[in-house]
Amino acid sequence: MGSFSLMHWIVVLAIILILFGAGKLPRVMGDFAKGIKAFKAGMKEEDEETEESAAPAQVPPPGAAAASAAPAASTVDHTREHAKTV
Repeated sequence: MGSFSLMHWIVVLAIILILFGAGKLPRVMGDFAKGIKAFKAGMKEEDEETEESAAPAQVPPPGAAAASAAPAASTVDHTREHAKTV
């Protein structure tokens, strides 16, 4: 059961030729090759997207800059209120 002999491969090839016919076999193999190429292209695009998305992740989000600026503005307001009362 470990390995197939030449006779096994000949029988398998004969069954494939009977099922698909000699004319359809090149088309089936061409479609198979196109599928493999499309898969590789999709994997390459996915890798490029993950590289692009990794770079902006290091930059702080826009909301963080506004949040850090907000306490400074409130401190200025308190200083102005204190100056008015004095």
